[in-house]
Amino acid sequence: MSKARYNALADVLKAIAHPTRLLIAEEVAKQPRCVSELTNMIGADTSTVSKHLSVMKNSGLVEGKKNGNQIFYSLRVPCILEFLGCIESVLEHNAKDNIQLLNTLCSCK
Repeated sequence: MSKARYNALADVLKAIAHPTRLLIAEEVAKQPRCVSELTNMIGADTSTVSKHLSVMKNSGLVEGKKNGNQIFYSLRVPCILEFLGCIESVLEHNAKDNIQLLNTLCSCK
């Protein structure tokens, strides 16, 4: 793989690597959402949500479609949710390993 490809992959990962953006990805995967809906869900101000959406749009994660005065955002590539599921599997394995370690430490006493 070329360095440019790794850089492009890292750019997409950086764009999704924020708790608010993860929430946005899951919400717009369910149905298209406008900034005001996302603002209410997230509990942040409109400019902050707009900035998150801009980062996600620039990386190709979401797309916006204008409907009247509002833009409704949707997940452009739904397979990103599969990747998030994979990350959850990593977290589950880590938790199991930590529980095993804790049990080993407790049994040593």
